[in-house]
Amino acid sequence: MPIPTTVRVNPLDLRKNIAIGVSLPFNGPSGPFNSTYSTADQIKSNLINLILTNKGERIFNPEFGLGLRNILFEGLTDDIIPIIQDLIVTGTNMFIPEIIITETIVNLNKDNNSISITVNYRLRISGTSDQITVQFI
Repeated sequence: MPIPTTVRVNPLDLRKNIAIGVSLPFNGPSGPFNSTYSTADQIKSNLINLILTNKGERIFNPEFGLGLRNILFEGLTDDIIPIIQDLIVTGTNMFIPEIIITETIVNLNKDNNSISITVNYRLRISGTSDQITVQFI
C-alpha cells in the first residue's frame, strides 16, 4: 500500500495541552498515570494494551485482548510463531483499525520459557511507521 501524499491530522493533536488517553506503564511522575497527547502515542499504548491483555480481562469488553500469555504454558515450539502472528494481525484489525501491521517478529527463548514480540506498524491516517517490543517472561 503506497504511503499517502496528503497527511491528515487529528484535530486533537494540534492542542498539545489536551490529553487523549493514558500510556503504559502506569507509573506517572505526578500520579498513577502518564497521559498521551497525540493520536500516535495513544495508538501505540492501545497496541501494547491489546497484546498484554487476555480475553475476559477487560470489563464490558470481554473479547478484547489476544491471550498471548496463555501460549507460554502450552510449550514453546516454532509451530506457535504463525499462530502468534495471526492473533496479532487479526486482533489489531478488529480493535485498532487505525494501523496496518507491516511485520511481526517473534523470538522464542525455550530455555527460560519466554517470548519477545516486535511489531512494526504504520498509521493509516499519516503513513508514519513505528514499532513496539513486548516480552513475556
